[in-house]
Amino acid sequence: MQYRILIVDDSDFSRTTISNMLTDEKYHVIGEAASAKEAISILRDRKAHLAIIDIVMPEVSGIELAEYITENFQNTAIIMVSSLAQESVVIDSISSGASDFLQKPFKKEDLLTSIDKILADIQEE
Repeated sequence: MQYRILIVDDSDFSRTTISNMLTDEKYHVIGEAASAKEAISILRDRKAHLAIIDIVMPEVSGIELAEYITENFQNTAIIMVSSLAQESVVIDSISSGASDFLQKPFKKEDLLTSIDKILADIQEE
């Protein structure tokens, strides 16, 4: 099965880095969004198994976006990523519906392990 992943980060560099980590793997990046608004538009048009979301973004935070996705796209799992890693940030991430939290910068192996763990039981619709 080819899993579909959305990458949401206001940093072009971060989006490209994460996308490149997934390019040679079994995952299909269905889109890259620089904002919550773009992410929601992509999710409405294409189904995603997983959204990888940065916390710090302009206008709408990654935490707020994760809450929206959890309420409106229940079949989309979430991994939050951020250079912020205080305990409260991690707790807020999980409380918003995220399945995992990775601190930037992270290794490709750590990202793939997290994705594999989260998507292990998902079946193609």
